[in-house]
Amino acid sequence: MQTYILICLIAFFAGFTQGLSGFGSILISLPLLAIFLHIKIVIPLAALFGLSMTIMLLIQLRKAVEWKEVYPLLVGALPGVPFGVLFLKRMDKEIIQLVLGIILVSYAIYGLLFKLSNRWTKRGWAYFFGFLGGCFGGALSASGPPVIVYVSSQSWGKSKTKATLQGFFLFSLAVVVFFQIINGLTTLSVFRFYGVALPWLILGSYAGSLLYGIIREEYYRKVMLILLAGMGGFMIWRA
Repeated sequence: MQTYILICLIAFFAGFTQGLSGFGSILISLPLLAIFLHIKIVIPLAALFGLSMTIMLLIQLRKAVEWKEVYPLLVGALPGVPFGVLFLKRMDKEIIQLVLGIILVSYAIYGLLFKLSNRWTKRGWAYFFGFLGGCFGGALSASGPPVIVYVSSQSWGKSKTKATLQGFFLFSLAVVVFFQIINGLTTLSVFRFYGVALPWLILGSYAGSLLYGIIREEYYRKVMLILLAGMGGFMIWRA
């Protein structure tokens, strides 16, 4: 019973974080669940959390989604995945995580202290950052950080920023969950934990979305950067 209570609490905070910022549910859930659950259960469970959150937020933000902004990121990510896998074979995984974590923390600190440059606004940069996302997805199963950096540097409103992230995450997480299921990683135990936690995930998402609705544009960007720093710090810790 205690295990289920903890999973529900973590699901609520994971849902709240992604409902507020548009990302971060896996950042919150994965390290906390790993404290008391086996990692082979934690990874597919966190992926289900992330995919569920993405679908819910896409439904909320369907009018703000501009697929022309999402497609270049996805097109760039596809060839990046095999490069990431090859890179992982040639270099130690911990070194890759450490380098990415340092880059994310440095970028977030710079963004909090100074005004971010808009030099990455041209469409071609979307393919590049999508490619980086694919590389890191293939190497670390973490395709989000480069794409989050890209969207945070745009002069978009918060709805378009959040919706673009969900469009990208929908396809990347769907692929991850699909391969986890067909490879037998998503077991009945994982689905049981997921079923119990889902109402709390939805409740957390609703609470986060309420706060998102009243937060100002400039504060929203600061929330994104703070969570990005947290993601980088988590990667450094894992390394």
